[in-house]
Amino acid sequence: MAKFFGTNGIRGVFPEDFTLKFIHDMTLAVGTYFKEGPILLGFDGRDSSPVICKVISSALNSIGIDCNVAGIVPTPCLEFAVKNLDYNGGIMITASHNPPQYNGIKPAAKDGVEISRDDELIIEDIYTKKDWPTKPVKWGKTENETRAIDTYLKGIASQVNSTIIESRHFKVVLDLGNGAQAVAAPKFCQMMQCKTILLNQNIDGNFPGRGSEPTPLNLSDLSKTVKENNADVGIAFDGDGDRSIFCDNNGTILSGDTSALILSQHILTKNPNSLVVTCLNSGSSIEALADKFNSKVIRTKVGSVEVSRKMVPTNALIGFEENGGFMYGKHNQVRDGCMTLGLMLDLLATTGKSISEEIFKLSPSFTTKDKIPCSVDKVPTLFSSLKEEFPNSDLTDGIKITTDPKSWVMIRPSGTEPIIRIYAESESEEKLDLLMSEYLEKVKSIISR
Repeated sequence: MAKFFGTNGIRGVFPEDFTLKFIHDMTLAVGTYFKEGPILLGFDGRDSSPVICKVISSALNSIGIDCNVAGIVPTPCLEFAVKNLDYNGGIMITASHNPPQYNGIKPAAKDGVEISRDDELIIEDIYTKKDWPTKPVKWGKTENETRAIDTYLKGIASQVNSTIIESRHFKVVLDLGNGAQAVAAPKFCQMMQCKTILLNQNIDGNFPGRGSEPTPLNLSDLSKTVKENNADVGIAFDGDGDRSIFCDNNGTILSGDTSALILSQHILTKNPNSLVVTCLNSGSSIEALADKFNSKVIRTKVGSVEVSRKMVPTNALIGFEENGGFMYGKHNQVRDGCMTLGLMLDLLATTGKSISEEIFKLSPSFTTKDKIPCSVDKVPTLFSSLKEEFPNSDLTDGIKITTDPKSWVMIRPSGTEPIIRIYAESESEEKLDLLMSEYLEKVKSIISR
């Protein structure tokens, strides 16, 4: 198993465990893995990101690798630019939704998709052995890349019916979360002739507006603004702009599963006989929906890397996570908050229906999630206890316990924070609440022993 790479890249508290020395040496390992440049660098708005970028660029240059810096960009923008501007790879400096004191690095391969789990292990092996060049034939150089955002936005626009969207002049509320989509999503809405209302639009690495992770609990301003302005749709992005949580025209905050079902139905209507990839912790409604369009669903472990890297060889059209990470294969096989917004606008323009009307067409789906702080040393005890109590459970990723034919609970340690995540699904809101309460108490009881 990887020691440094978590669910999504390498993250840590800067400069405590995620030190400049560690970043420098890990970059030498990543650069050795890439073998040659040019490498594209980008970062989110965290206070530590610019200095980390300088360390990374100088480390790459020291082993003869050229790199270009795109500056503050969303993660999917960097990934799309790597693929379309002829880079040999990319490194995004971000800790995504983690609190401000964190930062991290996320390497992207030449195809614009996060590197695979196997490649993560290769990099860690290089790092552990310090097996990188010491005398390059020539020093690398660092320059700026100014084309990334325009390339990204034109790519998104090419995947939707821009003419119809522009004719509708949608009213959109963007909660940018003081994050990296502030440099891209408003420009995209302008391109689409939308009337745009902005919340938390100033990039700030402390995420003062509502935090770096959009959740139903911190999106009350988004909901209120959508209702007050009679907007067609609201959307909130996470810190690096690859995930998106929607608010419908009535001000209701949608789960990632619900928005994924709406978008999947819209896409599969036009593209039957397709493949959908999603994680084990997503709701079960996607299988029934895919079946209507003669399409199939593949389940993976939790994590965008798992979904993305399964989409590439299978040529899957759709990928998603329950946390608002949606992937459209025709654009790029990565989570992309702005591409997801484009698809939602395409749905509204094409169907002429509101989001709430689209939700009404879906079969009822009741899912939820929560988290509990948990130190690393408590994790083995927790899972050995759960496995003993539920020996017939799915152990593919953490533990997934099926309590009846229509209900399940999944418990797994976070790969990015010292917490335990708990997911659940049931046939009604009442049963779901009872199920979640029961397992929250069970987990708390075990780790408090």
